[in-house]
Amino acid sequence: MGDDELAELRRRRMAQLQQQAYDQQLLQEEAERQRQIESQIHAVLLRILEPEARERLNTIKLTRPDFARAVEQQLVLLANSGRLTQKITDEQLKSLLQQLLPAKKDFRITRKG
Repeated sequence: MGDDELAELRRRRMAQLQQQAYDQQLLQEEAERQRQIESQIHAVLLRILEPEARERLNTIKLTRPDFARAVEQQLVLLANSGRLTQKITDEQLKSLLQQLLPAKKDFRITRKG
């Protein structure tokens, strides 16, 4: 292996390491942005939800995280637009959840016999 080949290998390896470091930095920055967004959402929810409603939303988050995330986004949008004049109670949250849940379809199977 000549000096030119060795220098080229070193150059490629250095470029690869720099790219990996850059990618890792981007991942860390994205994770930090996500934490900041989560923190802001949490702060807004603390401000607009009564404790019982917040507890219900946290319970929903355990079983249906995507649905809970959509509800949180709706609540934050309502709060940021100024359409909420008071804290949301548990009953109001239940009503909102019923509106957002798709209607269940009932299937009845009858046997002819």
